[in-house]
Order: sequence, then structure tokens, then C-alpha cells
Amino acid sequence: MIRIGIVGFDTSHVDAFTKRINHFDIDEKFWVEGARIVAGYPGGPTPAASQEIINERIKILKGYGVEIVDKPEDLLEMVDAVMIECNEGAKHLEASRPFIEAGLPVFIDKPLACSVQNAKKIIELAKDNEVPIFSSSSLRYALEIQNLKKSNIGRILGASTYGPGIIIQFNPGLFFYVIHAIEMLYALMGKGCRRVRCYSSEGWDVVVGIWEDNRVGVVRGLRAGARREYGFTAFCEKKIASHVVDVSWVYTELLKRVINMFETKKSPIDPAETLEIIAFIEKAMESSKLNREVEVRI
Repeated sequence: MIRIGIVGFDTSHVDAFTKRINHFDIDEKFWVEGARIVAGYPGGPTPAASQEIINERIKILKGYGVEIVDKPEDLLEMVDAVMIECNEGAKHLEASRPFIEAGLPVFIDKPLACSVQNAKKIIELAKDNEVPIFSSSSLRYALEIQNLKKSNIGRILGASTYGPGIIIQFNPGLFFYVIHAIEMLYALMGKGCRRVRCYSSEGWDVVVGIWEDNRVGVVRGLRAGARREYGFTAFCEKKIASHVVDVSWVYTELLKRVINMFETKKSPIDPAETLEIIAFIEKAMESSKLNREVEVRI
């Protein structure tokens, strides 16, 4: 049984993930096997969560059998793997460093970082210490995407995805919520985007990416109208498939991959793809600011 530690309680993922892994307060069909979250470091209040919210999560996790520690380093002798759940992507490099350097596999909740520079540092740190890391939005593992890719559709020639486009300060611009729709796009298209053009307004962002083989991927982040759903259209050799995503399964599907990575020490995603996603976001935001197309360079 893999023993997992959590760092950072300022996201709702903390209790949502613990329910599924530790088998509390959720239907058995959503359980994930093979691990237990045994300890956690809450951290202090952040722009994402007040101390009152963090205290409530501490209470919930104690009820789920999680020991609360005073310092993140206290986890080192207690766990086999770590999940970095700090909401702020800019904190992920330093939050993950002691565990990567100690040789523990680490899941870093999205975004991996809020800059290509820091994303590279995390990936290089993991490579230097021969430690697997994994970062992803849960939407990448939507059942609708998985089932489409398993079906007889031929090659995916292009795709369009959409999802909420909430903007906040601590994960600026597209790094907070549009990253979900971007992960869905990469789950369908794979890596290889070379140019992006982002169009922004008060109610939406639309990012058009041109892949190296001239395929086109489009992401729409919604802030107006029916803006709570996730979905996609995939343009394939043998069919055009459109789906609204049932989000009730996405956490469970993500956690299956997280625990498998902890067990096998192999990340389910090539770090080069995760790095490209950060570059895609960074360059899309640059494109919106400059009002022109920009190259995606890593």
C-alpha cells in the first residue's frame, strides 16, 4: 500500500482526492485502490483559501484518517510519495523540491508552474534526481476522450475544446481554469504546437494553435453565457465526434494514473508534453497582449 502525503490545503482537491483514495463519504464506484493518504501539511492562508477554510479541511482530513504535520519536511519519513496541492503554480518548484531531492515520486497539481522557466527547473530537478513527476488537469482523463481514442476513428486531424475561463490573480490568465480545456486539447492532439494566436474579450478567450503537421487545435475559455460545461469536438479521419464531458468521473480517472505512477515510477505523460502545455499557455497570453500570432518556443 502506497503511503501518500499532501502539501497544501488551499484547494478543494484536497478533500475530494482524499475521499476517493481513503474511501470516505463517496460512492464506492469512485474509489481508487492501492494507496492511502496518511499525512498532510496544510500550509497557511493564501489568496485561494482563508485560514477558516483551511481549518475546515484539516478537520475533514483528520476524520479521513490523515495525520496533520507542522512542516512539509515532516512528511519525508512518513510517506512513499507526495501530492503537491498548493493552488498557486508559482509555489510548485519550491514546494516539490525537498521531496524530489529525497527521491520520492511527486504529483504536482495543475499547473505544473506558471512559467516555462520554472517548469523547466522542476523537470530538470526530477531528471537530475531520477525521480518521476506528473502534472495534469483531471479533464485530460475524461471518459469521453478516453473512449474516443480507443474507438475506430482513424487519426485526429484537428480538435476544438471548451471550458470555464475564470480569471484570478494567483494563477494568472489562462493558467487557472482555461488550462483544463488546454489539457483536453493536448489529450486529443498530442504535442507539436508551433504557433498560437489568442483572441480575448470580457466574456471569453479563444486560442488557435497550429501544429507542426499543419493540424489546427482551438480552445475556448468561457466567462459568459453557458460557461460551466466542458466539452470538445474532434475532427477525425473516419468521423466527427462531439461530446459534453461528464465531470463526475474525472478525479477518479486522474487518481488512477497518479497512483500507478507512484507504483511504477513511470509518468503517464511525457514531461516534454507538460512543458509544451505551459509554453502554449504562456505564449497564448503573450499573443493576447501583443494582438498577433507568436511562436511556441521551449
